[in-house]
Amino acid sequence: MKKTFFAAVAMVFAFSFAAKAQTNFQVFYDFGDDRNNVTTTLEGYYGDNWGDTYFFIDYDFNAKKNGVPGSYGSYFEIARGLNFWKDSAVKDLSAHVELNAGVNFGNINWLFGANYLLHNEDYSNTLTLELMFKTFKGSSSDLPMQFTAVWGMQDIFDIKGLRFCGFFDIWGENGYLGSRGDKFVFLSEPQLWYNVGQHFGCDNLNLGGEVEISCNFAGVHGWKVRPCLGAKWVF
Repeated sequence: MKKTFFAAVAMVFAFSFAAKAQTNFQVFYDFGDDRNNVTTTLEGYYGDNWGDTYFFIDYDFNAKKNGVPGSYGSYFEIARGLNFWKDSAVKDLSAHVELNAGVNFGNINWLFGANYLLHNEDYSNTLTLELMFKTFKGSSSDLPMQFTAVWGMQDIFDIKGLRFCGFFDIWGENGYLGSRGDKFVFLSEPQLWYNVGQHFGCDNLNLGGEVEISCNFAGVHGWKVRPCLGAKWVF
């Protein structure tokens, strides 16, 4: 996964168009002093002749929130990249449309824009840059734009199976954060994964973690740093 509940981001996997489809399931425990919850994520990426599709669905579980075990909220994103010019000089530039919404999320966002993919020859190291117009339902913005960067680095430090990946988002938003009217929101979730399963014939299993770094995000004013530990199963 990557996202904890309320994450309002534009997370798009930075794969080449020839990449294989991938679906994975993640479980995280959030050690943030205002969280202490478990988050599960189902995530998928699928490429085709017209572009690519990315989605994820988060569920948060924490008995402290409602007195009984169970999910107290859900958040999802689905994004579509469109690229009909893969054989041209601008093959790494794609049109982008995205929907963010959820249960107990408090906001619905459509995003429209473009993304550009930077990569090495074998796509083991990638960086996607996105610039999007962002609509708001449930809040408002004087500057309805979002900039996103998504990166992935495979076998870092020459350690097979060690992957460093993540994203950061910057956007303008007011109203959702209350009367103080903060107009700058920042969110980043760097992750480190290690494919432990390669050592016993189960390449599907990865262990790792992430750190959520945010500012004026999800109704919390100021900066917050929330570490998580997790496991990921790649189907």
